[in-house]
Amino acid sequence: MEKGDIKAIIFDLGNVLIDFDHRIAAERISKFTDKTKQEIFNLFFDSQLTGLFEEGKISPQDFFLKVKEILGLKLNYNEFVPIWNEIFFLSDKNLAVYNLAKSLQRDYKLATLSNINILHLEYLKKRFPVFDPFHKIITSCELGLRKPHPLIYQKTLEVLRVSPGEVFYTDDRPQLTQSAKALGIQAVVFINIAQLKRDLLDSGININPAPLYC
Repeated sequence: MEKGDIKAIIFDLGNVLIDFDHRIAAERISKFTDKTKQEIFNLFFDSQLTGLFEEGKISPQDFFLKVKEILGLKLNYNEFVPIWNEIFFLSDKNLAVYNLAKSLQRDYKLATLSNINILHLEYLKKRFPVFDPFHKIITSCELGLRKPHPLIYQKTLEVLRVSPGEVFYTDDRPQLTQSAKALGIQAVVFINIAQLKRDLLDSGININPAPLYC
């Protein structure tokens, strides 16, 4: 691939554009169950149940009922949802990535690609302007697939109407970038904003001065 061939840039969402911590929810939930905070965290973060929810295979209500059963939870659905959702926060790192994305949106197709459930997706759309720079928001819960399944990357290419060699992708989890690389996508692990800018420049991507976050 020659420099200057990149037409689309894909950003991961969690821990890149917005930070999150399931321990926040685990701490609050622990007051309504006999399970330990670690057991709650293990259920909430990357468990088989959470995977099904992120793939849109079960509804929010069914997810809650299963969580309630597993944890012996003394909460109703309307009490659970805010606790489940209120785990996100913006850091200086996130704001820097956002501003960088804003600076790229005129010259490149921009997309976010995220493993995320519908409750978190709807919450973020209402509460945080992190999606503003992006032409496409591509999510596991809408596609029925999660990273690192190769099909989710292939479907993303179709949505963006680009070939693998025309894409730059950054994600904070190495196993997810590896799957994309296997398809011919130029994928790099997100470490920090300085490294991301170097990786973009090394790929021949023009970085213009970014507008301030507002």
